[in-house]
Amino acid sequence: MAPPPKEFDFWYAVNNTDVLELPRGQLETFGSTQINYRLITELMDSIGQVRVREGRIQSFRPEILTPQSFTDSPLEGFQAGQAEDFMRWLRQHESDLVLLKYGFKIRHETVTESVVHDSVENVVERVRADLKAKADPLSALVLGVDEPWEVCLLKLLYEVVKRSAPSNARDLRADPDGSRHKIERAFRQAAHDRTQLAPLAQLLTRLEKFEDYEDRFFALVHSHKS
Repeated sequence: MAPPPKEFDFWYAVNNTDVLELPRGQLETFGSTQINYRLITELMDSIGQVRVREGRIQSFRPEILTPQSFTDSPLEGFQAGQAEDFMRWLRQHESDLVLLKYGFKIRHETVTESVVHDSVENVVERVRADLKAKADPLSALVLGVDEPWEVCLLKLLYEVVKRSAPSNARDLRADPDGSRHKIERAFRQAAHDRTQLAPLAQLLTRLEKFEDYEDRFFALVHSHKS
């Protein structure tokens, strides 16, 4: 029995998408990450015409959450049907996606779109060279299908998450609520700017961690006086 057209389109896009360049940087464990993508697709009904989409995918701080416990889709900006297909895919692959067990929301925005009259191979090489020249550690290059093209971004997300998962999971296990991360960041800021000593003290007090960091805090105060 043939699969429904929507399901067929989804898997057609998944199986015909190649992530040519993954971001060198990983997803942030305790903050948001913006991935700047270029998606190259051949127009379906035209020969020698290639579409280049340029946009952003925003991932937010992971949360300790399993795919099976999702009540709402964690995808914002994607068409409802494709988001539902991807959620089913995530649940089928959750054993491979450690980070997805911590969950996060995704928003995508298309910034620009242009059609180039050239071979897809030439377009890929030009875009790859442009990305290399810009040296953006969070840029990605994807070769996919023109329809449904959003699924190509979901496959990019899958690959990024799979690579980022081990380090993000270690960070979350070591610092589940992110308080250590906040404290270390506040100490770095106070080390360079003495006006940040008071906010640091307030943070330590609010988190009930002042006694744990008392010696380090007053050593920093003394260093600024010196």
